[in-house]
Amino acid sequence: MSAVDVALNPISKETLRSSGYIYSRSALCPSESIVIYITVSGSLLPIRVMESDSIASVKLRIQTCQGFVVKRQKLVFGGRELSRNDSLVKDYGVTNGNVLHLVLKLSDLLLINVWTTSGEEFEFHVDRHKNIGYLKRRIAKKGRDFVSLEDPELFCNGEKLEDQRLIDDISKNAEAVIHLVVQKSVKLRVEKNIELSIVATNSNRRIDDEDELQVLSSKPPDKNSLLEPIIVNPNLKFPSFVWDMINSASDGLEKGRQPIRSSEGMGGTYFMQDVTGNKYIAIFKPTDEEPMAVNNPHGLPLSANGEGLKRGTRVGEGALREVAAYILDHPRTGPRSLSSGKIGFSGVPPTVMVKCMHRGSIKIGSLQMFKKNFGSCEDIGPQNFPVEEVHKISVFDIRTANADRHAGNILWNKDGGEERRIVLIPIDHGYCLPENFEDCTFDWMYWPQARQPFSSETIEYIKSLDAEQDIALLKLHGWDISPECARILRVSTMLLKKGVEKGLSPFAIGSIMCRETLNKKSVIEEIVGEAEDSMLPGMSEIAFLECMSKIMDNVLGKLVT
Repeated sequence: MSAVDVALNPISKETLRSSGYIYSRSALCPSESIVIYITVSGSLLPIRVMESDSIASVKLRIQTCQGFVVKRQKLVFGGRELSRNDSLVKDYGVTNGNVLHLVLKLSDLLLINVWTTSGEEFEFHVDRHKNIGYLKRRIAKKGRDFVSLEDPELFCNGEKLEDQRLIDDISKNAEAVIHLVVQKSVKLRVEKNIELSIVATNSNRRIDDEDELQVLSSKPPDKNSLLEPIIVNPNLKFPSFVWDMINSASDGLEKGRQPIRSSEGMGGTYFMQDVTGNKYIAIFKPTDEEPMAVNNPHGLPLSANGEGLKRGTRVGEGALREVAAYILDHPRTGPRSLSSGKIGFSGVPPTVMVKCMHRGSIKIGSLQMFKKNFGSCEDIGPQNFPVEEVHKISVFDIRTANADRHAGNILWNKDGGEERRIVLIPIDHGYCLPENFEDCTFDWMYWPQARQPFSSETIEYIKSLDAEQDIALLKLHGWDISPECARILRVSTMLLKKGVEKGLSPFAIGSIMCRETLNKKSVIEEIVGEAEDSMLPGMSEIAFLECMSKIMDNVLGKLVT
């Protein structure tokens, strides 16, 4: 029986009162409430909610019953992510008997705390894909000053854990405690603090410098494994560091260092290793494993019309957008080319299209350089972020009309200076350059830095942007974007440039681009609609943009006044 079949069957009062059912006050008023179903890990969970409930309240109810942290949940209905937490259930068209897909993955990192009987305490992070032998070496290295660990043994719930066993295999129970038994007179207790709720969309999670990677596959090296760039224009050359990334990941494959699938995100995301297995080189995202694609590993339904989770995007184009984001992230000194070795203004990691030949099949996707980091902005608050770092993200998101910018896909790191300044790294750009503004969202709008004015250096950079050059640049690199995407890029760039001329902050410009509620059009959508209504049949795109410019000037003038 399918999930839909189950959803259409009536539910008895006894079923609703079962231990797995999520109650709310609305259960007392069945005439005013609806029953929806949450599918997760192959099972259905019935929930009674009000149509006037917000998405946030539904997530909170799931958390109350199942313990999943609200900000880590992703709900999908009808091929669309329910990303606006303040919008109502009914705004997304959810009605009685509908099935919503819950995407919730475990963190790749587990926090390990070690206490000695003498009161000493140690803390470190361990990748859940490591094995028990690795855990022993980490504890021995941390604890070498207080105990000799010769042939230690680890037990979990009375079961002895062999060195080859993966930590992930014993982390299913959130209450699990590992006891380390030492053959000396000292006994240590190691407690795993496992959060079943940790999920993030960022694919470049933190890796400690001293970490060694555990290869998941025990199969022998595959001699047919290979990674190659897709070169559309032979006149364009990759910089040396891009070739280093490609060659290192390819060498790792040939040495049997299998790609490690991340537990995060809604599509297939793989960590590519070097030949030693001690280092992550890049992040590979196959096109056929994108959300709602045919081989999506998280069980999301196929797209019925080819549209992606965000309005105005297409399933299978996420990798192209990832590469386009890197190309459009121009350095301060001029337009980018893949042959340029310069760092982009917003810090998008180097990204190229590749084909990965592995076990007799070919995967096409984006390959992005792995950047060391301390986690995502979702894990810490924005109070210590430098204003310029937030502004550089805002510039990129505004000009590309990013439909998926949240704190989970901005990483943070510290540079090598004496003051160890925080640096922000934007990732996951599979939903930039959409065909409309409907799902345009920027989490940084709610950070205090977004209300600060742009610096003179940033304003000069914005003034140098040219949408026509960007469109030609993308075509030069192999992506002839659709007329709808091209129009969005032109309008977004126009708004950004006119906005800074008027002295508007990132928050003010973002407020023009993003909807206040799901069903209320944004200011920029209203401007586009007015310009389209004023056009006569057969008029050119140039005439449309001229009309847009006049209407936008009028709206911005009133806003400033």
